[in-house]
Amino acid sequence: MKTLTIRNVDEAHVERLRRRAKRNNRSLAAEVRQLIAEAVARPTSEELLAMADKIAAMTPKVPQTDSVELLRQTREER
Repeated sequence: MKTLTIRNVDEAHVERLRRRAKRNNRSLAAEVRQLIAEAVARPTSEELLAMADKIAAMTPKVPQTDSVELLRQTREER
């Protein structure tokens, strides 16, 4: 494993990380490692767009509605 040194971290952020680590019964270092692992495991924007294209390709003859339009319609109905 590699060692990572991060300088100039805002004190308020460190304190929030300490509290979060305590809630999760982890050390500060273990909490930061967990956060990094979760962050790098998330799909990138490009991967999400590729998944959306793949899903849309499963129904090529069905018109695809923009999600923004669907959200707008839902809000207007309320």
